[in-house]
Amino acid sequence: MDQPSASTLGALREHGFRSRSVKAEIRDNLVGRLRDGAVTFPGIVGFDDTVLPQLEGALLAGHDLVLLGERGQGKTRLMRTLVMLLDEWSPAVSGCEISDDPLRPVCVRCRRLAAEAGADLPVVWRHREDRYAEKLATPDTSVGDLVGDVDPVKVAGGRTLGDPETIHYGLLPRSNRGVFGLNELPDLAERIQVAMFNVLEERDIQVRGYSLRLPLDVLLVATANPEDYTNRGRIITPLKDRFGAEIRTHYPAEVAEEVALIRQEAALVADVPQHLLEVVARLTRELRESPSVDHRSGVSARFAIAGAEAIAAAALRRASRAGEQEAVARIGDVPAVLPTLLGKLEFEMGEEGREAEVVSHLLRKATAETFRDRLVGLDLSGFTDLFAEGATVETGDLVPATDVLTQVGTVPGLSKVLDRLGHGDDATPGEVAAAVELVLEGLYLTRRIGKESVAGRAVYGV
Repeated sequence: MDQPSASTLGALREHGFRSRSVKAEIRDNLVGRLRDGAVTFPGIVGFDDTVLPQLEGALLAGHDLVLLGERGQGKTRLMRTLVMLLDEWSPAVSGCEISDDPLRPVCVRCRRLAAEAGADLPVVWRHREDRYAEKLATPDTSVGDLVGDVDPVKVAGGRTLGDPETIHYGLLPRSNRGVFGLNELPDLAERIQVAMFNVLEERDIQVRGYSLRLPLDVLLVATANPEDYTNRGRIITPLKDRFGAEIRTHYPAEVAEEVALIRQEAALVADVPQHLLEVVARLTRELRESPSVDHRSGVSARFAIAGAEAIAAAALRRASRAGEQEAVARIGDVPAVLPTLLGKLEFEMGEEGREAEVVSHLLRKATAETFRDRLVGLDLSGFTDLFAEGATVETGDLVPATDVLTQVGTVPGLSKVLDRLGHGDDATPGEVAAAVELVLEGLYLTRRIGKESVAGRAVYGV
């Protein structure tokens, strides 16, 4: 929708504009989406039956809320999507630091201007993207950052310290009539929490002994790790009580949801077949359940996303070095990129020195599960017969797809494998080679053929 044309308070009234609180605005727009059957939170995967109904209930109730969950569960992404529930355009008093409602100004400056200008009070329009502010809570965050402080420039200009207009507002007042997101709430020092509570509950600002009544209109959404929020007591009780809802997030419950999330978020520089993304998704899920990995830290969805991107990069590297026209990832690209991902994992103390071994074991398990899931019931005797006759197949980071297919030759049952993996008769050599490698690795992991790995190459059938 184009920006409205009303530029004064009088024109705004003529157009029939009515003031609403931010929470009422979000409620009305959410109700409209629910009635239309529209997607309420675009881009959010895996929360449809769990988190989103709770979030919708909290927003309809007009509650400030806390999203509790381990790292990489999409808390920040979910928080940022709330902007889409605001009106596309919203009027504000021109030049106001806290974007006052022209019909209901609250700051001293805007009330004075409204009294002087009347219907000629200048109005500007703000897009909803400008009505969202976000702050990462850190131990060095100050009261001035969040609430405000005396502006020495204004004092030097002749104003007294008792003048309300000497205050330079912080992020929270500047989020007036919008959404304020606070990441990692427990990391705020207690004195900062007290100052923030005063703004949200008492509706005033206290800066260097000066108290200013300021009825802010803001939806506050915070994120926190459950361990920090619920067990360590790093949240002052009055602030914790201020939030109307605590909503627990989680990792994707199904492999398909994990794969959909990877597809949505990963920037892939090469073709990564669906079955390879399933391997990455299953590996991520195995790591989350492994006793060797610190469950309090969790395994972020960013691990799977970075893994898929690294696999695509490995395929592009092979295609560039081997002179291939197309870059298609294969199962052999996965182990080579795992060392670059270990920094994203927190292992238990007893696993020191075994990190790579643990991940490699779980990768083999994830690959075997994908092989069974995608190719269960297929007759793969054509492949096993090939090796029973003494043939071997060599793959690796310098072996192009055409070489793999030349070594395999015509194999009975390959077309059915391609069908199962979502490829038709028009499958490219890279896609066929990727399918062949999945079969070979699956047969090896199920102990039906042998394999030797040396210096980035694998020889099947030995």
